[in-house]
Amino acid sequence: MSDQQMSLGMNILGFGAHSGAWRQGEAALDAYIDVGYYRDIARLSERGCLDAIFLADGPALPPDVASQPGGRLEPTVLLTAVAAATERIGVIATCSSTYNEPFNLARRIASLDHVSGGRAAWNVVTNAGDAAAQNFGLSGAPLHVDRYGRAEEFVDVTLKLWDSWEDDAIIGDRAAGRFADPRKVHTLDFQGKHFQVKGPLNLPRSPQGRPVLVQAGSSEGGKALGSRYADAIFTTQTTLADGLAFYREMKARAKAWGRDPQHLKIMPGLSTVIGSSEAEAHARFDALNAWHGEHGLLQQVAGRIGIDASELDPDAPLPWARIGAVAEFERGSHGFLEAQLNLARRENLSIRQLSRRILVGHRLAVGTPEQVADTLAEWFLAGAGDGFNIMPDMFPSGARVFVEEVVPLLQKRGLFRTEYTGTTLRDHLGLPKAANQFAAQQAPLREPL
Repeated sequence: MSDQQMSLGMNILGFGAHSGAWRQGEAALDAYIDVGYYRDIARLSERGCLDAIFLADGPALPPDVASQPGGRLEPTVLLTAVAAATERIGVIATCSSTYNEPFNLARRIASLDHVSGGRAAWNVVTNAGDAAAQNFGLSGAPLHVDRYGRAEEFVDVTLKLWDSWEDDAIIGDRAAGRFADPRKVHTLDFQGKHFQVKGPLNLPRSPQGRPVLVQAGSSEGGKALGSRYADAIFTTQTTLADGLAFYREMKARAKAWGRDPQHLKIMPGLSTVIGSSEAEAHARFDALNAWHGEHGLLQQVAGRIGIDASELDPDAPLPWARIGAVAEFERGSHGFLEAQLNLARRENLSIRQLSRRILVGHRLAVGTPEQVADTLAEWFLAGAGDGFNIMPDMFPSGARVFVEEVVPLLQKRGLFRTEYTGTTLRDHLGLPKAANQFAAQQAPLREPL
């Protein structure tokens, strides 16, 4: 575990992590497509000195639009507007490596980094499920192994594009008419299995050296990708034992790649339902559940394991024989599935009990500000995370109570900053400015100007 204070991100999931949040009526029905809504949450999070806000995304309409708000604003467009309304907080955009091309995405994220003054990150995902694939001319989603094969090459190309301009490539000599040193602007001429990219990027290097690279996924393919390339990993562990094991494994994998393990930040997700007392927190949770009954909670379990909720007995254990091996699962996220199965197995939970222990696939904390601060401190001090991605049950109140009541408790314990000490997202995460791979290769050959 790092000796530094923990990192905290605010994951803005529409009206909140709970699927009943939109019916509670705290926010206007069109809030999820209103830039002002996101700006307000970002400003609130910035007042709490949080590292970043995080936007999930997927290039398809969810199947339950009849009962849930559907659709999302495109993250890089939305976060450009949010960045203009904030000063310090990082902005993390989720974009698919399966349904984008490296040059266009590298340019969009680098542009966001320039616009934000060095606060941008790309969260790379591969998108399981057929709905997205069918929007891009495919009959179904590529196999898991193929998605991650493409993702690895995609990330490799993107990093090369972000590094294609060296930090001092721009000379800016007006009198001599010399704008840039062409020896420090590198053509890629990349030829791979999935991509052919000439380069260089048509943007100078961004304020952080390059944007922060985040990876979300705990499958074997995700762990290989994240340990090799990522600056931060958003992960899904639901028990402390699993969190500790994942943390140790990823740090060891990073070291095996020749990386400094401290430069890979592990950030488990935590969904929160907070009340002034434990009874009030559970009453809030019950009120949200009442909007769709137990069915909504059971459906999230059913959806993860790929079995219709009507076929499950809520008071029975998971149908282990029907689930099969996680590595062979092609219907969704390996990481979410494994985290859910591990929790059920370790504590011998029924499906109903399991449904009340997770929210959007992540560990759920229902309790007081002190109890939420306690569980964050426990995981951090034990070495199960360098920080956490927070998913409040409902916006804006869930975010407000976290910032105004949980964050001060962490600050009093010396576990979280009381003010920003840097200007970039890398500064907030305690990461150095990214080295340029081309500068390192070319440095011995370069002659002084």
